[in-house]
Amino acid sequence: MMPPNSSSYSSLHTIEEQLPLPPQRVEEAIPDISGSKGKKGSRRTLYNVSNSNNEQQQQQQQQQQPPFSMQSHQTMQYGVDEMRGGPQVPPGVRMYPGSSSQPTDFMLKETSPVLGGGQVVGGVVKRSEKKKSSVYDLVEPMQFLFVRVVKAAELPWMDTTGSLDPYVEVRLGNYKGFTRHFEKTKNPEWNTVFTFSKDRLQASVLEVVVMDKDLIKDDFVGIVRFDLNEIPTRVPPDSPLAPEWYRLEDEKGEKVKKGELMLAVWMGTQADEAFSDAWHSDTASPVDGSIPLAHIRSKVYHSPRLWYVRVNVIEAQDLVLYERNRLPNVHVKVQIGSQVWRTKAVQAQTANAWWNEDMMFVAAEPFDDHLVLLVEDRVGPNKEEILGKVFVPLATVERRADDRIIHSKWFNLQKPNTTEVEEPKKDKFSSRVHLRICLDGGYHVLDESTHYSSDLRPTAKQLWKPPIGVLELGILNADALTPMKTRNNRGTSDTYCVAKYGLKWVRTRTITDNLNPKYNEQYTWEVFDPSTVLTIGVFDNSLIGEKGPANGTNKDVKIGKVRIRISTLETGRVYTHSYPLLVLHPSGLKKMGELHLAIRFSCTSMLNMMSLYSRPLLPKMHYIRPLSVAQLDTLRYHAVNILAARLSRAEPPLRKEVVEYMTDADSHLWSMRRSKANFLRLMSVFNGIFSVGKWFGEICVWKNPITTVLVHILFSMLIFVPELILPTLFLYMFLIGAWNHRFRAKYPPHMNIRLSCADSALPDEIDEEFDTFPSGRSFDLVRMRYDRLRSVAGRIQTVVGDVASQGERIQAVLSWRDPRATVIFMAFCVVAAVVLYVVPLQLLIVAAGMYGMRHPKFRHRLPPVPVNFFRRLPARTDSML
Repeated sequence: MMPPNSSSYSSLHTIEEQLPLPPQRVEEAIPDISGSKGKKGSRRTLYNVSNSNNEQQQQQQQQQQPPFSMQSHQTMQYGVDEMRGGPQVPPGVRMYPGSSSQPTDFMLKETSPVLGGGQVVGGVVKRSEKKKSSVYDLVEPMQFLFVRVVKAAELPWMDTTGSLDPYVEVRLGNYKGFTRHFEKTKNPEWNTVFTFSKDRLQASVLEVVVMDKDLIKDDFVGIVRFDLNEIPTRVPPDSPLAPEWYRLEDEKGEKVKKGELMLAVWMGTQADEAFSDAWHSDTASPVDGSIPLAHIRSKVYHSPRLWYVRVNVIEAQDLVLYERNRLPNVHVKVQIGSQVWRTKAVQAQTANAWWNEDMMFVAAEPFDDHLVLLVEDRVGPNKEEILGKVFVPLATVERRADDRIIHSKWFNLQKPNTTEVEEPKKDKFSSRVHLRICLDGGYHVLDESTHYSSDLRPTAKQLWKPPIGVLELGILNADALTPMKTRNNRGTSDTYCVAKYGLKWVRTRTITDNLNPKYNEQYTWEVFDPSTVLTIGVFDNSLIGEKGPANGTNKDVKIGKVRIRISTLETGRVYTHSYPLLVLHPSGLKKMGELHLAIRFSCTSMLNMMSLYSRPLLPKMHYIRPLSVAQLDTLRYHAVNILAARLSRAEPPLRKEVVEYMTDADSHLWSMRRSKANFLRLMSVFNGIFSVGKWFGEICVWKNPITTVLVHILFSMLIFVPELILPTLFLYMFLIGAWNHRFRAKYPPHMNIRLSCADSALPDEIDEEFDTFPSGRSFDLVRMRYDRLRSVAGRIQTVVGDVASQGERIQAVLSWRDPRATVIFMAFCVVAAVVLYVVPLQLLIVAAGMYGMRHPKFRHRLPPVPVNFFRRLPARTDSML
């Protein structure tokens, strides 16, 4: 164990002591631009992120630090005692054990909602006898009025020219829904479904009107009215309600001579199969039919299957040069889409060149891109001449699921001006290149941060194992959301949720003009590995502007996200919690609202799930032929770009900013805040070792004589009966686990502002985190940050150097760098060998232990002899420049 007063130990604590303190918490009343009074969420908890450390909770006065230095910080403790002694929190608010304390507004709240399966109490669903079982048992049942407009027949001609451009308008109070119009037809077919929330019904009569599209004013064709009290109710799994023909009426309520409309009207819930493709009244503002329906529907997306493409450029032969009076400087450029790699340049002595270099790319099914290979000759600075091209369709490339050898192939080079992908004609003479290309399906293509991966399966489907369980998610509602835009002189938001797990993405419908939206949508995923993470994000739809549809140039604004690790969930339990939505803005940490979720993980095979803990986390190809960290970072960047490009072309699109936020695409970028948080996490891990060292020090100084005597007795027993050492150790760990079961995490982890150092980040550190790459800040600011980074890196450099010095001193014991020290150690080894041969080993160990735990009266303040000898050994620091 390292001596307490060694230089590396001191340097480590020097860095820890210079971390900044959490700022003072302040309550600020944010102006309620939503126009609501007395509603929950009109008050927000913000943090003073100024460079002030005069907290009342600190027991010692902090000293002013010089420029570019981090101020002192007290080590955070993560333990049961803090859970017991923390401040009293309101009922229903729980914090999972093991987290650092944080404000109540940022804690997890347990709820007991009444869902489709019954009321949830303590994770158990209390089913009602009167309630029918439903597939959607993790969401609150919501009643909707469904109107299916199928088609019309024998509509009368309206214009003087004898034409008719019909469409249907569905009216219910202030809400209006429209079908698309057809030109010059009397028998149009729409097959469109409209839904109206029962909670927002503003009339007792439903009107379905057939209109004629005109340039100046649309003409009335006919109407069908329904009394809401006489509409039937449908409960799945009943068959869909059959549409019926209804004779159109005029404005006075009399039947018209011609014209029928086929309709189906019923009351149902969100479990109805027509719900997902319907027009929803709660996703559109009243009396506004201009909002595009495609951009507000709920949809399920599947990520394209990603492959690693391995290209081994071996050699080229018979190259035709433009200038024969010089030696060629040849390299190969390989490109798939926007991914470009180059081999090193080779000074060829002949018309042949040799590289034998491996390159890795990412490609997605279906393979639209081709592998393009260009052989180039560098004739001058930044000037290359193309000697030939090769086009390889990825669909024709051989696939493999293991590390078997792929046979190489020769490809004829096409002319430099060739743009076609077709196979070139066979000439008598042609330059050629030797390649080995394959699609590696034994890897898992990492498109997420490794810490938040939702899928760990290899690309090749034949390697997939059967699922071990099912994950069910109910997105209930959001509360007290922060307004993202203004409409009609009041703050509002048009929000939707996105959930990602594995290859499946889901998007809820957009609830417009609502700061407390109710989604109540349920989704299901198959689980293949418990060590995966479900991510749920909330966004504001920028396609819906302040006064209607936007032009689509703005980005969807992130409101917050929640991560849930599957391994932290108990099997069969229903977790109903309200999660705080926290976002770090350039102005500081903000709580944007709360998201109410219901989650349940059901295991199909407990034995298979337990056996997964003994298997590698990633597919075996990651260990047989591992990729470097730099390669993985580059491939992850390209994988996210490919994924964003594919999902942004869907309808409705998942935009690039949404995909990047859900996959944590920028988690690898430098951040002073994250660096502090990771350092504090590291120190909290070593706190256990430091605590053991402190306890042993108290034993050695006889702080509690009874405990010291008991330790002496236990130590002697274990030495004289060595077969009890390992059983005692494992039994002790079992007892610790059994004791900690009382304080186990009963609630899933959530975003922790103290652990993330989000509440203690300085304004300049936050601004640096939001800076672009490369930096877009001024030269003086970048120089200041660079100097600060050099200061921090200098301390880390000192710690690394101290650790290296300790290792070099160990190596110097027998290397004769210090001849006298080596002679002393060799003499000691001879004496120790004789003593160990004569004296029983157990007696020596007991004597050494008793000497180490001797009474303070027999101790000296000076360091012991072995420590003095070790510190005098030479290190290689004197050889450093």
